Amino acid sequence: MNIVIAGGTGFVGQHVSQLLLREGHSVIVLSRNAKRGTPTDASQAQHIQWDGCTQGPWTQVCEGADVVINLSGASIADQRWTPSRKRELIDSRVISTRTLGQAIAGWKTKPHTFLSASGVGYYGDQRSKIVDETSPRGDGFLADLCLEWENAAQHIEASGIRVLEVRFGMVLGLDGGALPKMMFPFQWFLGGPVLPGTQYVSWIHQLDLARLILFLITHPSIRGPVNAVAPDAVTMKDFCRALGKAMKRPSWFPVPEFVLKIALGELSTMLTTGQRAQPQKALSAGFSFTYSTIQEALNAISQPSA
Repeated sequence: MNIVIAGGTGFVGQHVSQLLLREGHSVIVLSRNAKRGTPTDASQAQHIQWDGCTQGPWTQVCEGADVVINLSGASIADQRWTPSRKRELIDSRVISTRTLGQAIAGWKTKPHTFLSASGVGYYGDQRSKIVDETSPRGDGFLADLCLEWENAAQHIEASGIRVLEVRFGMVLGLDGGALPKMMFPFQWFLGGPVLPGTQYVSWIHQLDLARLILFLITHPSIRGPVNAVAPDAVTMKDFCRALGKAMKRPSWFPVPEFVLKIALGELSTMLTTGQRAQPQKALSAGFSFTYSTIQEALNAISQPSA
């Protein structure tokens, strides 16, 4: 297939593009920095410059794609959630989705699938309640962001295109995301859970996420929201215990909730609240996770040569 990936040079996008290329697909990567790319994919994927908000030469280059994947968006956890930063987080996702939708609407040959990233933050803080793709939207900034993001993607269905909203959990890998930051204090024997410790962490290994995206775009019966999480959601306390075990370090230095609130403001809710999400659609469709438990995933990441 011919596949366009917006945001294909990011943490998730690089792994997705590499897997698609290995599977024999043709990949066009849309990036604000078209020169960025890993040595393994630079000579195979076509990298095209775009700004995420205007039409341009990329529109003609991408016409005829079978699948369009949108992974664009400013990093959620890089800065405090000031009003201006919240606007940037929303706009970088919603505007890029609308821009892709406008381009697709003008193509004579349209893709059969549009896949948009989203997040399990859609469900809000659910404590220990299990949620799947049929569960309603929750409350909070992340829930509101995901709603706007997914609504923008759903408008593309009007062109007769299958739309998938893939709700990511915490993506685990060494080259991006939250895990390297969580590993740092463990390296100095200062690791421990973010209190209260009972909040659930829905997670997925980066390689399983890339595999799931490939699975979704090649299974046309699946549409709508899909939880991109492993079936083993765990509490923050258990997550950090497993991380300590994988790194051969103790997990004994808890981080008080009020400290995070002082340091991070509203952003701290990403760590002090959570969702116990299940990948019901993926499992029902027959997807098999390579890393189905948190210990397996963290062992593979922390001890890659073992």
